Amino acid sequence: MKSPVLTAGATITATMTMLGISGTFWTPYDPLTIDATRKFGSPSTQHIFGTDQLGRDVVSVIWSGAQTSLFAALLAAGLAMLIGAATGIVAATARRTIGDAVAALATVFVAFPALLLALLIVAARGPSTATTIFTVAIAAGASVAIVTRRDADDIMKLPFITAAVYCGANKWLIVRRHVLRNLFPSLIVQATGAASLALVAESTLSYLGLGTTPPTPSWGRMLASTQQYLLVHPLLTLWPALFISVTVLGFNLLGDGLRERFDPILRPDL
Repeated sequence: MKSPVLTAGATITATMTMLGISGTFWTPYDPLTIDATRKFGSPSTQHIFGTDQLGRDVVSVIWSGAQTSLFAALLAAGLAMLIGAATGIVAATARRTIGDAVAALATVFVAFPALLLALLIVAARGPSTATTIFTVAIAAGASVAIVTRRDADDIMKLPFITAAVYCGANKWLIVRRHVLRNLFPSLIVQATGAASLALVAESTLSYLGLGTTPPTPSWGRMLASTQQYLLVHPLLTLWPALFISVTVLGFNLLGDGLRERFDPILRPDL
């Protein structure tokens, strides 16, 4: 039975990803071209979402901003998964003292709200897309590490793995052949959550002027630059907010659908 939650999440995520990829090569208009004679234009056949305070086509800016925001979010989520998964597996399979030390360090990072930690690092290093990606990866990776360690601990206690350890099998061979394979469903679900968190964090940092630097378009920067016109031209702020919200919803629905698919207890067809 197909899961409507998984289908909806996959559709939204795929659509937004394709929007971001295509925005790298083509947009209806140049998103960086300023034309004061067209500013605050109403939606029309030429400009479906209208034009902004600089006379730029809003669709083109949204389209181009999708590439920036999604690239940063997905790359940060990918790095978070690498950092978090590696850290969690090491904590679960290494000596108890090493595992406890690694877990304690990850817990310290998790104790700080992810956005607050990101703000502190970006404020210290200065705003840039690279800094934003690195910062969000560290913030999200700590949570991934804790969950991965818990799941890896449970897997290492399975009877066939315990028997392999007692028989003298190489621990890292066990990790490659058995632990990673059994962790895969959990890691996939965590990746969608990391992508959702990364997009919110990137948009927040860009909104505060600590993320993507101008003139590169991003959804967070669009929110910041149009908020002063919220009362007179609310659509300018609505569009980037809507795209951020829908994309985050897509990641979350995809994660819920995958969790339902991988967990027999949650599957409605079992």
